[in-house]
Amino acid sequence: MHVREWSQREGGREAVSLVPESLDDLWHLTYVIEPGDLVAGDTHRRIQRKEDNMRDTGGEREHMHVTLQVDDVDFHKFSNRLRVGGIIKDCSREDQLGLHHTLNVEEHDTIDIEKHWKPDQRDRIEEAEAETDQPTVAIATVAEGEAHVHTVAQYGVDEYVSLTNTTGKGEFTGGREELFEELASALGHLDADAVILAGPGFTKQDALEHIESNSTVTQSVTVVDTSAVGGRGVHEVLKRGAVADVRRETRIAEESAAIDELTERIAENGAAAYGIDAVAEATEYGAVDTLLILDERLRQERAGEGDWAVDVNELIQKVENQGGDITVFSHEFDPGQQLRNLGGIAALLRYPIN
Repeated sequence: MHVREWSQREGGREAVSLVPESLDDLWHLTYVIEPGDLVAGDTHRRIQRKEDNMRDTGGEREHMHVTLQVDDVDFHKFSNRLRVGGIIKDCSREDQLGLHHTLNVEEHDTIDIEKHWKPDQRDRIEEAEAETDQPTVAIATVAEGEAHVHTVAQYGVDEYVSLTNTTGKGEFTGGREELFEELASALGHLDADAVILAGPGFTKQDALEHIESNSTVTQSVTVVDTSAVGGRGVHEVLKRGAVADVRRETRIAEESAAIDELTERIAENGAAAYGIDAVAEATEYGAVDTLLILDERLRQERAGEGDWAVDVNELIQKVENQGGDITVFSHEFDPGQQLRNLGGIAALLRYPIN
């Protein structure tokens, strides 16, 4: 994320001009932009024209700069865009004011966001800006007969490719080499800065030799032992901090460690709380060390679509005033799914509350 400037506006509102530089940045903006915010950017809009005889001559697309009062925001990771819908409050054509429009924000587009900023939203922009220079990572897990490649992003982990083949020694050696060749080819085509190669046993070492001899794979490769491949193997890699070795810190690794710590404390009846009522009570005691909250639930509550009796903004502000940390989980990854099953909110406490 490239942040150009912050500026003060009327009524205590602030505006930021920024450029999302990756799919991750677009995902971050999904949880920053809210209904009622003002978002401005360049767009094309179809304008209907009529001749003097009132015959409709069809629409022509015109380039214009618009400011929308936001109604809804949708992240479309498969089309690499963020769709911001709302009412046109300002543009170069007065006849378009008050009409609905959708602003398609893509990587490297410049947009302006004006709103009353909440502390965690500013933190999210700052984190996205800090993440810009961090390398992207691919996790390849391999065992006899199968291999999987996942890409690590701030919004979660995506499966890039899943491969299966007959492997083994003797007459099956060709199938084994073919699997390694397909894996090397997939990694060669993937634009990642680093690769973590993981899996059980010695198969990954043989795969490593093949990958290192393949001229299309130029990334550095780190080897990690795991007991499984696929999604379970990826979770082991994240939990062991292997991704943090090639990226100083990733949101997913933080979430994975936090949810593991939470589940351990719950099992031991320790310093943990989950569910909005228990977390609100712990906050009243000043006991919250780290608040864990699911991104989609946070957005839902802020939009007035949730059913919590507690104001989520006041809860977050109170935790921060007490010196607690806030971790917003992505619903795209397994720790976020686990947090959803616990009510979408939990806390690691400074001390147990009976």
